[in-house]
Parts: sequence; structure tokens; C-alpha cells
Amino acid sequence: MITGKNHIGWQLYDKGDKLFKTFNPVSNQENKHDFYEASGEEINRAVDLAWDAFSSYQLVSGSSKSEFLNAIADEIESLGDELIETYCSESGLPAGRAMGERGRTIFQLRTFADLVKKGDWVEAHIDTAIPDRSPVPKPDLRKMMIPLGPVVVFGASNFPLAYSTAGGDTAAALAAGCPVIVKSHPMHAGTGELIASAIIKAAQRTGMPEGVFSNLNSSGIEVGVQLVRHPKVKAVGFTGSIRGGRALYDLAANREEPIPVFAEMGSVNPVVFLPKALDQRGTSLAKTYAGSVTLGTGQFCTNPGLLFGIKGSSLDNFISELAKEITAIEPGCMLHPNIIGAYESNKQKALTQEGLSLVAQYDDTIADNEARQAVTTVEGKTFLENPLLHQEVFGPFTMVVQCESKKELEEIIYRLEGQLTGTLIAEGTEANDYDGIVQALKNRVGRIIFNGVPTGVEVCPSMVHGGPYPASTDSRFTAVGINSIKRWVRPFSYQDWPNHLLPDALKNENPLGIVRLVNNQLSSEPF
Repeated sequence: MITGKNHIGWQLYDKGDKLFKTFNPVSNQENKHDFYEASGEEINRAVDLAWDAFSSYQLVSGSSKSEFLNAIADEIESLGDELIETYCSESGLPAGRAMGERGRTIFQLRTFADLVKKGDWVEAHIDTAIPDRSPVPKPDLRKMMIPLGPVVVFGASNFPLAYSTAGGDTAAALAAGCPVIVKSHPMHAGTGELIASAIIKAAQRTGMPEGVFSNLNSSGIEVGVQLVRHPKVKAVGFTGSIRGGRALYDLAANREEPIPVFAEMGSVNPVVFLPKALDQRGTSLAKTYAGSVTLGTGQFCTNPGLLFGIKGSSLDNFISELAKEITAIEPGCMLHPNIIGAYESNKQKALTQEGLSLVAQYDDTIADNEARQAVTTVEGKTFLENPLLHQEVFGPFTMVVQCESKKELEEIIYRLEGQLTGTLIAEGTEANDYDGIVQALKNRVGRIIFNGVPTGVEVCPSMVHGGPYPASTDSRFTAVGINSIKRWVRPFSYQDWPNHLLPDALKNENPLGIVRLVNNQLSSEPF
């Protein structure tokens, strides 16, 4: 049931004097529920509870955390149709997308449940003492990962479930042993509250400490700013715009005690089409990429916003076919009037740039909040000289950059900002002749795709969803998959510590039965 209140520990709070509603972009009207923005007092209460909970939650066993995470998944499933209906009414996205995203959210939770139950993720390393080593005795040193402390997670506008209240950031932080405070996204506050109630029920059911999770409403930036500045908050997770992520990053860096902000931000996901591939498969590639550009009305962080090719008749034909295919697709509804407003504004800003040409745009009648998809093109030299053309236009928009030569294409890629993905479209062994292009892409992205589309992020250990700035604030980490847990922990060493006082992961007898690096040898055996 949606109350519009803030979930702080086990209690509901409505002390704030600012109310707001969510918006249904399909019906083009506000939804019925009022939501109470969290007050300063409520923010402090949530953080204090999280801080108190951390003292015990960081010591909770992997098997108990596994039960907690699985219980969250169970409670989300039990929300049933109310969750799907609320999701759709607040996002304008179809029920099929909602159910798919719910499935992914549950899968992520259960994947982390399996990870912490097994326990090897703590990276236990043991170097036993050599007291008679000459000239200096060697101490006993044992290292493992330990949680950072309370984490603030910002809900994402474009993924109300998988990247929001119980999404990847929250699941990873809870798995690591960190209490979580979610700053709910104002566009889907009702969806967020339903998920928050599921998390809290699961926490109570499995005996977790009060304060292990809270959910705060916010209609603007004030709540987020206060949370990031709070001295008891130790890390931040964010998925959204470069502007928003950078603002949080700067806030965190300017604290008396700076803290990490793991932000996944903008990306135009460059795609390189090699000449033979276009010559052989140009028509089918145009159809495939028209679908990728417009998927989810272009509201994916992996939307292919830049398409590169070397000038020639094959590229000309591809551009013509892409224009035909993309305008044949029915427009989709964007998430909110503010988002479509930003899309139209950024699209128009791009179209006013000298040298950029509009190839095609959907021009038939559209409903409120639907987006007109567009294909543009520009010369490589012009693109190089105008950094504004490198920026993301969030929505169903793409730009074909026509390069004079392989050398110019390589130079352009090296000068791109950091990206989540890069894609190479090649025919047969054609890629062998473009090693410089491949290396340039590797230098700029977190994931490189061969003969595919960037849209679609598989949740598995080998996935890297991150990249050089500004794709993310730290390219060493992924925001998707089990390795995303590493964002919320730090390495910690015990020196000459009595065996009975060590955590189970580091004890001689290895009561957890985990794989450890003992004197540079992997082993699960006691010693």
C-alpha cells in the first residue's frame, strides 16, 4: 500500500511540509498519491539509524545476509500486480518492460545472496609468520575486504526497479554489509515505496537490525545534498546525468572526510561500421540499429548515439536505409515531461550546430510526451572541431559521423570522452586491418562489442558496466554483476592477531570453507 511517507527504519514518517505527486506521461496527468519530502530531522534520523545498524550488520554472517537478500526478492514477488501497475503509471513504460525489470531485480538480489553465502568474495589472503627469518622476522599478516559503512543510493529515472530502490547498488551494498539509505527518485516515488516496504518486511523477517534500510522521498536536490554531506554517510551510488553525478562527486570530495561516489553517468556508446560490413550487410544493419536507437524510446544508458563510418557509397546507402527504418518505427512515450523537454532542447541545440544535417525525423502526429526519433549526420572534421557534438542527447537520437579515412576515424575515437561501450561492426577478417581503431576504442570504453548492439546489459560476473570518466567516476569498477560489490568495501589487514579473535574468513581452521590465498597458494584447506 502506498502511503506517501518516508520509511525510516521500521517507522513511517511524514514530518516534512513539502508535498509532491508523481506523473503519468501516457495519460499526461498527475497520479493520485501525495508524497512527503523528507525533512532535515528525518534525514538525520535515517542516517543515525543506519550508523547504529552498521555496528552489528557488518558482522552478520554471509548465510544470514543471503537469507535477507532472498527474502527481499520473495517480498518483491509478493507485491504482485500493484507493483507493475504503479511502475507503469509513473513511467509510461509498458507492463512487459516492468515485468522484465522486476525479474532482473530479483535475479540480482538472488545472485548476491548466492555470492555472500559462498563467501569467497571477501578475498581472504594469509601470509603466515616466519619468526626465525633473518635479518628481520616476518609477521603474520591476514587481509580481507570489509564494508565501508552506511551507503546512500540515488534512484535512477530510467530504471525504476533494476537501478533504484532494490536495484544493483542497493543489493551490492547490503551484500557487502553496508546499511543503505535510498534517496527515492521523484518520478517513481510510489514504485520506490512499494519496494521499500518489501525490503523492510524482509529485514524484520530475517532479524536484521533496524536502520539497515531506509527510503527517503525528495522532489528536488535538497535531500540528496544533505545526505551526501552527512558525516556518517561513507559512500554514494548514483545512476543518472553527468551534471547530477558530477555535482554529487564534488560535494563528496569537499567534505571534511571525502567519500567515494560511484556514479554511472552519460554515454553515447560509439559504434564503428567498417566498410566491408556495410557493403555486405548495410540494409540489415540499418534495421537493427534503428531498433537499438529507439529501444525504450532511447532512454537506455547504452543507447547508440554515435555511429562512425568511412565515406563511400556503402556508408551513403546505410544512412539512407537507417533514415527509412527509424522513421517507420512508432514513437514511444518518454518517462516524464521534463525528460522529453530536455530531449527536444538538446536535440535542437545539436541541430543548430554548423555542419550538422538532419537526415530524417519522425514527422507524423504524436501523442503528448512521445518523442520524435531523429537521425543526423556530420563530417568527421566538423565533429572533431566541435566538442558540443560529442555530448549525449538522451532519447531516440543518433548521429552518423562520416570520416575521410581510417586515420581520421582513429583520431576521433581517441578524442572522445569516456564511454560505457564501444562497438565494432566488421565482416569476416576485416577487423584485422583496423587494430588501431580497436585499441582506440579500448582506451575509451568499459566494454567493447563485436557485431552486436550496445543496448542490453547482461547481469553476470564478466560484465563491466562502467568506463573512463564521464561514463563513470571510477573506471576500475562495474555497476552491474557480482563484482560491483567491490565498490562498497575496502581492504583491511590484521597483523599478529590471535587466531581466536580473527574473523572466520581468516582463521587457521577456515570454518567457512572458502577459497583463500595462503602463502601465495590458493586453498580451501585448514592449516
